[in-house]
Amino acid sequence: MKIVEMLKRLENVEIDEDERHEIAEYIARKFSVDDSVYIHHIMTKDKTIYDFDTYEILLKSNKISPDDAFVYVEDYNSDAHYPAYYLYPFLVGEFLLPNAYLSKLGFRPDYYYVAPATGLKYIAIVNEFRDFGRMVVEVADIDTVVISTNLQTLVQGVLSTKHSIECMTYKDAAEIMSRFLSQKLFAGYNFSMAEKIIRRYYEDNDTSSAKDVEAIKDAYNHIFQPYRVVYDLNTKQFVVSGNNESR
Repeated sequence: MKIVEMLKRLENVEIDEDERHEIAEYIARKFSVDDSVYIHHIMTKDKTIYDFDTYEILLKSNKISPDDAFVYVEDYNSDAHYPAYYLYPFLVGEFLLPNAYLSKLGFRPDYYYVAPATGLKYIAIVNEFRDFGRMVVEVADIDTVVISTNLQTLVQGVLSTKHSIECMTYKDAAEIMSRFLSQKLFAGYNFSMAEKIIRRYYEDNDTSSAKDVEAIKDAYNHIFQPYRVVYDLNTKQFVVSGNNESR
């Protein structure tokens, strides 16, 4: 399939709120009892969750199809002393979106956690705080975030001389990742700098960063439009569910 044809699929994006709610709560319940050491996972349309290695094996053996993929999930056991992990999980998982998007495009060369997953619709990040019994899950629509982060244009720029997705190389993917991470998407800061400011504000009580933190929060919510749940690992109840939790 031609690159332009793949990218045109991003037009007229609609967000299904009920579906994201269902996915977020389902993932929270599943990962709350999962002690897997894997970080990267693919959830298929039938709600089966595979670690990335297993997904690739099943893909190569034709036991599942790239179109079966539905949600690209990253799962972290986080240090409770890092507020950025709790408040802005997608900020910490900066490779999640480009990994998922290149997978959605059907990228095949062996590039870290990228494999054909053309059916992907959502990205989700799970941060577990076992020492104080909380799990945070945020779910975002891939196409919406791709547009908000200019990733579609970056990919188009890098692949402008290619005729099809099969012509993509490891070097192309690396260049896309580099350009994506260098963007100053969060009120003039890239992913790394925005996280440092958040941590400095909350961990070091640096009140001089208050305006920057507020601006980063606004940019984060605009870019990801995340559906967020917070799950109590002890009571097995949701303590937060929705899009408007105050950060």
